[in-house]
Amino acid sequence: MRRLTTLSAVAIAAMLAAPAAMAQSAPAAPAPAAANADPVVAIVNGIKIHMSDIQQDAQNAPQQMQQLPPDQLFQMLVTQEVDRKALLIEAQKQGLEKDPAVAAQMQAAANIKLENAYVQQHVASAVSDTAVQAVYDRDYAGKPGPQQVEARHILVQTNAQAQAIIDQLNKGADFAKLAEKDSIDPGAKNGGELGWFAQDEMVPAFASAAFALKPGEYTKTPVQTQFGWHVILCEGKRTAPTPKLADVQDQIKQKLADAAVQATLADVRSKVKIELFNADGSASPKPAPAQ
Repeated sequence: MRRLTTLSAVAIAAMLAAPAAMAQSAPAAPAPAAANADPVVAIVNGIKIHMSDIQQDAQNAPQQMQQLPPDQLFQMLVTQEVDRKALLIEAQKQGLEKDPAVAAQMQAAANIKLENAYVQQHVASAVSDTAVQAVYDRDYAGKPGPQQVEARHILVQTNAQAQAIIDQLNKGADFAKLAEKDSIDPGAKNGGELGWFAQDEMVPAFASAAFALKPGEYTKTPVQTQFGWHVILCEGKRTAPTPKLADVQDQIKQKLADAAVQATLADVRSKVKIELFNADGSASPKPAPAQ
């Protein structure tokens, strides 16, 4: 499968660190490194747009935009920043920020930013390298990995189609060839190969059927999931090796972040008085719901 090149934050930072390379005119004499740490890329009525603004925009850009060539993405983001500054200047000239409705929207947006900043502050301290290492040492280091199955499968649309495939397997048909011919799964071209997986990596019905098989066995009855009807072949079982920190650190960080968010919400809720009402405004005896 052909890989699409996406522009990561690191790539955009590297690109933006040397804007002279993208300039159409001859570059000026190089300035001291400190002066170019965050160069100005545009000025609109005296308002400077810095390279750091473009970096931030690049990080928040849609995936499709991030796939553009770096120089094209850079020019597009600069143009967007210029347009935003021009719009802001005209809106301020008209005093739109004094309109009650606009002011309320601006305050709501500011409040959301402040709320997010508070949560992020607490999450950041909880998801430190030290915290990640501690979880890894406690839950993974020196311990065997989960039980895994190596399997192939054939996915079809109906129970009857799956049963017909099982009938062919019972007569000695080759599983991989049937998968290539009949399966509607994207992995069909690889003979339905799924590789090694743990039980929690598959939907329950599929995982239960796969783990119930012995190596070399296939399901004698079709297995239904939300994706369709499956015929599964077990090719092996093993205890997975201990994962390396690099393999699980994102998962650990997510769990730590989720726990930090919940702890933060519980803390701030405990410090305020909460009154709930029904949809019609009448008093509600229900306690404030936990997040």
